[in-house]
Amino acid sequence: MTDTTAGAPAAESLPQQQDDADSLQSHFHADISADEIEQVFHLKRAQPTLSAFTALFHGGGDAVMIRLLVLRELAADSAVSAFSRADINIKLAYLLPESLETVLIRLRSHGLLAWDAQAAVYRVTPLARNVLAALDGLLSSGQADDEADVGFILSQVAGAQAVGGVTVDQLRHLLGRLVDLTEEFRDAIASGSEFRLRTSQSKWHTTCDWVEKGSVILRAILADERADAATHKAAQAIGRAQSALLNMQGMFSRALNQIERQRVQLGQSGLSTTDVKRWLLAHEDLSSLAVGAIDRPVVPLFGTPAEMIDVAETELLSERTVTVGPGGLPAGQDAPLTVNDGPAIQVELDDWLARLSDFANLGNFPSFSEAGPKAVQVEESLLPATFAIASYRASLLPLLGDAAEASLQGATAQLARLPIQFSPQDAMVALDDPHVAAISLATLSLATLSLDLENGPLDE
Repeated sequence: MTDTTAGAPAAESLPQQQDDADSLQSHFHADISADEIEQVFHLKRAQPTLSAFTALFHGGGDAVMIRLLVLRELAADSAVSAFSRADINIKLAYLLPESLETVLIRLRSHGLLAWDAQAAVYRVTPLARNVLAALDGLLSSGQADDEADVGFILSQVAGAQAVGGVTVDQLRHLLGRLVDLTEEFRDAIASGSEFRLRTSQSKWHTTCDWVEKGSVILRAILADERADAATHKAAQAIGRAQSALLNMQGMFSRALNQIERQRVQLGQSGLSTTDVKRWLLAHEDLSSLAVGAIDRPVVPLFGTPAEMIDVAETELLSERTVTVGPGGLPAGQDAPLTVNDGPAIQVELDDWLARLSDFANLGNFPSFSEAGPKAVQVEESLLPATFAIASYRASLLPLLGDAAEASLQGATAQLARLPIQFSPQDAMVALDDPHVAAISLATLSLATLSLDLENGPLDE
């Protein structure tokens, strides 16, 4: 007969269970029963398994390691199914007898080792093998190159699917891990750190490898007619989370390209700020780089805003004093005399206006008789004169006959009221003049007399 409690009195287990129930209820509100919580029901149903984990992991880290060592050594020997105490002593001869005895008693009292009193041997219980199998899967995934930490959860889902026992909780654990990875990658992209981006991108590639394997499992779950609606819903949510992860490749590429455009090159050395940072990160102790380079420690100087204002005001006033120099009024100086060699514009305008008026009124211009000439060439009115004066006179010719200008007051208004018509042409005529070589072909002629009869004398 096999005994897993090592002959512990049955009366001792009942008070212990009662104390556990009382202590559990003490964590809830008075009007809420612990048995009404769904998760409490599932945990209570798995109480033997939880007790096994408690027996292994309760206490310090060294004690936990010794218990796992003993249990793994016994379970690893698949050649025999039972161990006498002498066999255990030989197999674990490197342990002190007192420590080994303490571990065996603990494992036996919590159902991880069974004691067969008739054969006087120990046996590893099925519960212990299940616990070790779960721990071995977790430990092996931790040693593997799984930066995304998805391998263990996905292996549990795959194993459960293979035997037809996948649960919604297992799928939710996988979904939660995928959501966590998505948020982690988004934070890395938003950080703008090149090193964090490249680390996250490497982790993203590992995640994508697991996503491809998980897609096969998800298709099998969705095609399983025995799966319930909650399982199908969880599988579809995992598929959406995997799609979101796969779509992040473009986000990583854009972020890295933006960093590449903003990379600063250090002169003509070919090095960038990224190379310098990578070199600095390769040194565990950055302070060792300053050995022999700095004779004395750097003494930081701190200044409050008030002190900074005082220093700035002193510097500003000292510069102003140097710039101004000695005080006093400067000595007086006579204003420079300038001689204007050219005629004033107004004087020149008055002279030319008088000349045109003489042409129109005194007969020097074409007479009113039919025998007299009706028009003269424009160069006869502009020349002789220097180039500047001739150009100034020519710029005033378009004002002749301008009704808008004639309604105003001033010399240009008098020019516009003269009975002279300016008729330019698109041609040039060469001149024999020392100042003007050629001039546009144009004529000045008398305007019609109808304007004089209707509007009165043009000079008014």
